[in-house]
Amino acid sequence: MGLSARVVTGATVILLWAGWPLAAEREQAPGRVSKRNANYSIDVELDPSSRTLQGREVLTWRNITTQAATELQFHLYYNAWTNNRSTWMREHAGATFGRNLADPHRGDWGWVDVTAIRLLSSSPAPFTDLTASRRFIAPDDGNVDDRTVMSVPLPRAIAPGETIGIEIAWTTKVPRTFARTGVVGSFYFLAQWFPKIGVLENTGWNTHQFHAGTEFFSDYGVYDVRITVPRGWVVGATGREQQMLDTPTGKTTHRFVQEDVHDFAWTTSPDYIERRERFTHPGLPAVDMRLLLQREHEGQVARHFAATRAALQYYGQWYGAYPYGHITIIDPAWQSGAGGMEYPTLFTAGTHWLAPEGSGSPEGVTVHEAGHQFWYGLVGNNEFEHAWMDEGLNTFSTARVLSRRQPEFATLRFFNGFVPWVVRDVPLGRVDNDGVPDYRSAAKSDAEATPSWRYYPSTGGAITYSKTATWLHTLEGLIGWPRLQRGMSLFFTRHVFTHPTPEDFFEALNEGAGQDLTWYFDEVYRGSNVVDYGIQRFSSDAAASSGWIDRDGKRVYVDGGKDAPARYVTELVVRRYGEAIMPVDILVSFADGQQSREHWDGRDRWKQYRWERPVRAATAQLDPNRVLLLDVNYTNNTWTLEPQAERAARKWTAAWFVWLQDALLTWAALV
Repeated sequence: MGLSARVVTGATVILLWAGWPLAAEREQAPGRVSKRNANYSIDVELDPSSRTLQGREVLTWRNITTQAATELQFHLYYNAWTNNRSTWMREHAGATFGRNLADPHRGDWGWVDVTAIRLLSSSPAPFTDLTASRRFIAPDDGNVDDRTVMSVPLPRAIAPGETIGIEIAWTTKVPRTFARTGVVGSFYFLAQWFPKIGVLENTGWNTHQFHAGTEFFSDYGVYDVRITVPRGWVVGATGREQQMLDTPTGKTTHRFVQEDVHDFAWTTSPDYIERRERFTHPGLPAVDMRLLLQREHEGQVARHFAATRAALQYYGQWYGAYPYGHITIIDPAWQSGAGGMEYPTLFTAGTHWLAPEGSGSPEGVTVHEAGHQFWYGLVGNNEFEHAWMDEGLNTFSTARVLSRRQPEFATLRFFNGFVPWVVRDVPLGRVDNDGVPDYRSAAKSDAEATPSWRYYPSTGGAITYSKTATWLHTLEGLIGWPRLQRGMSLFFTRHVFTHPTPEDFFEALNEGAGQDLTWYFDEVYRGSNVVDYGIQRFSSDAAASSGWIDRDGKRVYVDGGKDAPARYVTELVVRRYGEAIMPVDILVSFADGQQSREHWDGRDRWKQYRWERPVRAATAQLDPNRVLLLDVNYTNNTWTLEPQAERAARKWTAAWFVWLQDALLTWAALV
């Protein structure tokens, strides 16, 4: 791999790999919107026999902050799996999710070894060797055994607005899959595989160590990547394939280019089958869809495409159009651990060999990961610190898409909903259908405003995914979908190809709602109080025919004889058991079919209501329309005075016995 350098303006250097022009130097497409301050030209070659990558990259980086840069910081994600002392492995061992720790005797470990770093310049020499000055740092926890962040001091400060070129050579050992990247058999999925520069902000470098419970954060740029693999192997990657060249050594180099993305992932295998279709919908730009599928799942081609179409359509209509014009769907190999993950213009789905229509698989995960092209890909929040801004927003949006496509994307269940078809949906603890813990199981573990990488182990998903989606659904119930959709669309439009903050999101929702929702965000985001409203007491008894009563706010005496019509006094006490404050509706139904609806601001610890009517009350419901989905204990929201206990007992007993039977059968299969 030869290279040559030539000077452009100032200290900026553009490199040409032999026969391959750098993407960043090509004529830029008109109307670009990202800052393109982190551009990569990469050559990488896979050696399947040693499971290694040999790579060389030229990073063209521009300082877009107001402060001079005296060092560069890079992510070396694969070093999280070089031993069991890294921060990722320590956190992984302390959490309850994921597979067991690596087995060094089985070849599970992976690493990245940076062999050369050069600062490119015009004079007096073509480069300055920085290799010896590199060092590993642990900005989050001080772990001296963690090598996922590399600092490279610079011989001179890089001024605001200045551009430099950095050449890096490295070798990577591909592990058995960790965090959805790695190898199983001849299936390779490569994510976070190259030295990637952190994000320089006005306050300094934002380069977190690799944590087990969070994902990634990087700047937008142009990627021009040449991938060399054994001849005949299929390659899928971020971007569009521009060229294929066979090498004299029996391999093929595939060139992929993509503008305005903040990451690059790729996959290769000799076993993929390829299918292509095109997404079109009135008012939205067309998108070429490429599906790389396992042969045993060939019968599910149409379902993968249908789910991807649904995400592109509804997200595009609700928030804003998908702009790239192409998307690649990966069906990962069995037991590869690479399923259900998002990357720019490419995502991994996940299915089963036995997945009948209506099972929810692969539709659910496909909609979700395709949706991440919007909440993560196009709106690039800091996933280390505010993971809820992509995972939570996307979980909420996924649920809305699936509900719009019922029953096509429904999860098939038997026996009145007690037994699901897909076994992973059977919870042995309190979890959502995607396997993420229900936020109610960890509602008070952390305030959502806590940086995501600092969430308590094993409960971060409950806050990031479930709580966010639940409070967005609750907000939809409070202000209505049109207002919420308007706010989320404003947020998307304003912050596409940027790094927005939580305050940017709240500002857009306030504007979309036409009201100040700070009180709500204080409860659901800045605090960790739980919502729990319930009925404390409910009665409806015959009143005496004579005596003093309250009527229309006045104390009056009623003199009734023995033939006076019957009167019933109904009393209801509702209570705020949780600390969070939310408005809530109350519905009382009477024996004659009449109803009384009240609205409570929910601020006091309790409130009493009283009715005097000629008929007895039948039922009372707190939050009858299920607006407060955040309520952690909905079983105390209803009270009936009718004899229905036997029916309720049958329902709950049947449910518990079915789940118990399923749990016992599952455990028996594992012993």
